[in-house]
Amino acid sequence: MNKQNISTAIAQDLLQIQAVTLRPQQPFTWASGLKSPIYTDNRKTIAFPKVRSHIAAGLAQLIQHYYPQTTVIAGVATAGIPHAALVADRMNLPLSYVRPQPKDHGTGQQIEGQISNGDQVVLIDDLISTGGSVLQAAQVVQKVAPVIGVAAIFSYNLPDSQLNFSQAKISLHTLTDYSALITTAHQQGKISPQELQLLQKWHQNPHNWP
Repeated sequence: MNKQNISTAIAQDLLQIQAVTLRPQQPFTWASGLKSPIYTDNRKTIAFPKVRSHIAAGLAQLIQHYYPQTTVIAGVATAGIPHAALVADRMNLPLSYVRPQPKDHGTGQQIEGQISNGDQVVLIDDLISTGGSVLQAAQVVQKVAPVIGVAAIFSYNLPDSQLNFSQAKISLHTLTDYSALITTAHQQGKISPQELQLLQKWHQNPHNWP
């Protein structure tokens, strides 16, 4: 598995379909209130057959390499579900997904599909910022079976997420990340050297970015 080649290829895909917008001169405001020069909408990837196929193949390789003992693929609702479905199909493994909250009707389930005691579960999500949503899903699954890892399309690689995954004692592997994406964007001429510097400075200190 050549992780660097996969990382660059997926970064190129995300830029090509404009799932990622880089705007260092006119930063976005995230829901948390954080000012950011990048906005990522990986939900767009499901509308592009070649891109979603690249993602599914990459995630399957990643899981086979890092988590060969996996017995169940579980998607994090809602953005992780389509990618989890494609990966589970490729790997011929059972599929489940985890709701943000239990259903308010019927049996009140939060996990759909089936996860049993003794399963080895990998959670799939589309995007990792702080890791809050996927780690919350992991807590739900861990009441039934171990979560041996998380696989995702993209991570901002922010210190908050690194700390959160470390404290949860859950490993994370992604197809591509912030550094690979901005490097690829610069190589393609989508951002200037000055904009690249601004993007790098944000990543070094996102909470106090000028």
